[in-house]
Amino acid sequence: MRIWVACASILILSGCTAAPSADSPSVFPAGSVVDYQLGGKYPPPAGVTVVTRDSLDEPEPGLYSICYVNGFQTQPGTEWPIELVVRGDSGAALVDPNWPDENIIDVSTAAKRTDAAARVTAMIDRCASAGFDAVELDNLDSYTRSGGALTLGDAVDFATILVAHAHDLGLAAGQKNTGELGTRGRDDIGFDFAVAEECDQYEECGSFTEVYGDRVIDIEYTDELRRSFAEVCADAATPASTILRDRDLSPPGSSGYVYDRC
Repeated sequence: MRIWVACASILILSGCTAAPSADSPSVFPAGSVVDYQLGGKYPPPAGVTVVTRDSLDEPEPGLYSICYVNGFQTQPGTEWPIELVVRGDSGAALVDPNWPDENIIDVSTAAKRTDAAARVTAMIDRCASAGFDAVELDNLDSYTRSGGALTLGDAVDFATILVAHAHDLGLAAGQKNTGELGTRGRDDIGFDFAVAEECDQYEECGSFTEVYGDRVIDIEYTDELRRSFAEVCADAATPASTILRDRDLSPPGSSGYVYDRC
């Protein structure tokens, strides 16, 4: 964890925290034991050294903590200006078919990227103020759901802005999915590690490990395993930091909770 040197008073939900050193981003610990807690925070299982939580939760003391930020789609319950979200043929805001309470952020021009970044970086600021070590920027691949309004290049340009902001705050930045980026994620955007969902299921783990080595988190889900989790873990292509979770990422005590690791 970073060392705190001053007390901040903005964008903090509770307590007194401080700004991290901006000399360089924190170093993601390669090959770590991970837990993925987007369904609600809880004490991590024994042996876990890295945990991901939502940006409105707090980091886990003593562990390397990653802050989830919905970087390319709107957070449920938030309202964005209509000019900053992609619109369909009817003129209404386009929604992600899998997440109907999220709109796709319009990053098609430099001006829109600047305005949208001001909103997303506020969440990144909150992550830094709360004491997280890194951010995970989700839905970079939303350009594929934009009906042609956005391109991979637009996503790359917007991601570059967000990653630079995270680095300025001393946070490492994680690429979420989007294996088609190849080395551009690391070399052009500046991502420090990757978070892949179901890379074994889709047989694309190499798209991430060939770029980031052991700095890859893979989450496989119980409802779509193509083989047993033991077979997943035995495969040399599987990232070292691979875990098995229930699709809802439920906390312990919930009926559907599942957690296992390689």
